[in-house]
Amino acid sequence: MYSLGIDFGTTNTVLSLAEASGPARLVRFPAPEGELFAFRSCLSFFAPAERPSDRTVAAGPWAIEAYVEDPAETRFIQSFKSFAAQESFSETQILGRRYRFEDLLSTFLLKVRDYAGEALGGLPERVIVGRPVTFAGGSPKESLALERYEIAFKRMGVKEVLYAYEPVGAAFFFARELDHDATVLVGDFGGGTSDFSIIRFERHAGEVRAIPLGRSGVGVAGDAFDYRIIDNLVSPQLGKGSDYTSFGKVLPVPNRYYAAFARWDQLALMRAGRDMREIRRLVRDAVEPEKIGRLVETLDENYGYQLYRAVSRLKEALSAGEAAEFRFEAGSIAIVHDVPRARFEGWIAPELAQIEAAVDRALADANLPAERIDRVFLTGGSSLVPAVRAIFHRRFDSGRIETGAELESIAAGLALMGRERDLSRWTTGAPSLPYANRP
Repeated sequence: MYSLGIDFGTTNTVLSLAEASGPARLVRFPAPEGELFAFRSCLSFFAPAERPSDRTVAAGPWAIEAYVEDPAETRFIQSFKSFAAQESFSETQILGRRYRFEDLLSTFLLKVRDYAGEALGGLPERVIVGRPVTFAGGSPKESLALERYEIAFKRMGVKEVLYAYEPVGAAFFFARELDHDATVLVGDFGGGTSDFSIIRFERHAGEVRAIPLGRSGVGVAGDAFDYRIIDNLVSPQLGKGSDYTSFGKVLPVPNRYYAAFARWDQLALMRAGRDMREIRRLVRDAVEPEKIGRLVETLDENYGYQLYRAVSRLKEALSAGEAAEFRFEAGSIAIVHDVPRARFEGWIAPELAQIEAAVDRALADANLPAERIDRVFLTGGSSLVPAVRAIFHRRFDSGRIETGAELESIAAGLALMGRERDLSRWTTGAPSLPYANRP
């Protein structure tokens, strides 16, 4: 008897297996560039023009490889978890077919299952899936997100799907190292959300009992940091903040053209939309046509992935040093800036304030002052950002703060959770599915 934990993340997806005893085991994938366990949450769709029915779908590193080989003809989608709770996202057209969110997710999950192959060893009847405390996006609808999850995971071939908060999964992973009773605050920083749970771990008769005390979350995290970098370094070089002339008047270039840079997949969507036609006409009337020309090239040539890599490199460098170089080079475009860490922290100040408020809400929900928290465990890629860590160092003694296993902790903890005698304390079952029979 074993349990499977699935951490479906905005940026990466991780699977972990746990048997009746012993540590959890990560599912590893034989990817093109070497074995990995952090499977990129992305899809690619390709069909040659002369044979449109010969559709090829890939996921994870295989999707990235397909996109890099032919970016102009490959539809590349990532960060689609951000749409899970958004009623405004009903469907998208990909190579002439309609895809709802649950279709995208089930397509991705089936590919994950196929790529894992023998490493997964078949699916257990019960799977525990991580979910954010607060879903990403404006006015997220939690029930809709879970209904969509349920449809997609059932298509994967799972009979029973249980859902647990992602930071709770991380807490179960962290609890392995505890040798005494402790109240633990777990902060999970993903691509789309930042989530917090406070849990009391107590030992009774050789077993560890976990008692949930409080939680909170906010729909901002690493992707929002990325957008701030692009908005300050890249978008101005692509025409944001510039002007164009119309019937003798000087007007500002619409900011909505640059909102798509908040999500990489939206760049590909813009190429065939009304905004793209307007942008092409703007080249003629722009006060600075070379900037709008760069915007057209970025969208036409689908430079989203190269831009993402440049932003990721800057964030990683600024986590290690006080300053770093931003360098985005693609086609005829070359944007290079020296960026002090303090400037980056100023850009993300609004998101940091929201994260800080969420930490305080978790403490209030647990009715505990910071002094009553024995240990703090930070996980997820954005937990490496110094300004994020500083939020906790202002509240808690440094000796109580731990980090590590940034990518594996949630999936491993979810799998270990499957050993609990009373899973109902930690998970929820299938939601009602009013959307299941939609046309």
